[in-house]
Amino acid sequence: MPAENATAVRYPVPLRPGDRIGVTAPSSGVPDRLWPRVEVTRAFLEGEGFDVEIGECMHTPSQVSAPKEQRAAELMRMLTDPDIRAVVPPWGGETGIDLLGLLDFEAIADAEPTWCVGYSDTSTWLTPLTLRTGIATIHGQNFMDTLYRTPVGVAHWLDVAGSAVGAEIRQQSPGRWRSTGFDDWAADPGAAEYHLDQPGTWTRIDPGAGGEPVALQGRLVAGCVETVSFLAGGAYGDVSGFADACAPEGIIHVLDVAEWAAYDICRALHAMRLHGWFDRSNGILVSRTTAPSAGDLSQHDAVVEALGELGVPIIADVECGHVAPHFALVNGALTTVRFSTAEQSIAQTLA
Repeated sequence: MPAENATAVRYPVPLRPGDRIGVTAPSSGVPDRLWPRVEVTRAFLEGEGFDVEIGECMHTPSQVSAPKEQRAAELMRMLTDPDIRAVVPPWGGETGIDLLGLLDFEAIADAEPTWCVGYSDTSTWLTPLTLRTGIATIHGQNFMDTLYRTPVGVAHWLDVAGSAVGAEIRQQSPGRWRSTGFDDWAADPGAAEYHLDQPGTWTRIDPGAGGEPVALQGRLVAGCVETVSFLAGGAYGDVSGFADACAPEGIIHVLDVAEWAAYDICRALHAMRLHGWFDRSNGILVSRTTAPSAGDLSQHDAVVEALGELGVPIIADVECGHVAPHFALVNGALTTVRFSTAEQSIAQTLA
């Protein structure tokens, strides 16, 4: 579809108390020792007035919660059930890519849009859902993160999913992050406070920029590099097609770097660039990561090596990945990013 005939991104109706939230694990399930976290989170959401449906595909017989046909069927049912207003996996996983050929994106597009929330391996189906249907999704905290009180400046996914069309959601870096990994939910299933023990703000890394202030605008497309890099150039990773259909303004790319060392990230980003993932880019945001360097190549160097030639601003150390805290960012939303020494913010309008 040519840009001059672009269609609007579709937003699910705002999530309200009394609505049903579906919880399913399209990739990795929850081991028994961590199941109390599921129950505590369910109780929290029910206390907020929501009806919570825990699906059958939630446990850990292997690296996935169930055979792919069963996982796909449960996800499809939740995405097309008009009584379910949000679908939130417990977390990501490793091999959720096996679902893509089993999901009926036409049926999803024909159904009333449902908020879908998550990051990591959830990106493997959540990002294609937005790219193929034009339905907004949320790259952000997942079900097991739901108990955490977000710091000032960071929106909770419940608040984002509760926003009406036309609303503006503004988030800004809290200037602190967590260096100590994840909480031990087996020992403390009710953990609800991020322990942000390190100072740190965003870093502009594109060649020659020298940290200069910049403002970016476009529609946001987010994903985990370790999973969406395998989709680039194919039917499930057609970012340029989404831009033609829904985003004539261009794209602000969000990259979540989870765990790969710098050489692997560099190769993955080169491949994504060669397959056209960044052809309509107005700028790139890269998550803060604790993933390792490789020899003399740092994670920042890896990004610049692969994407520096695009000639667009690249801002790293953003709260959009596996390192807490986590922004809840709307895939498809009209987005303005501001970077300076005084302000590191992301404003999204559901329009």
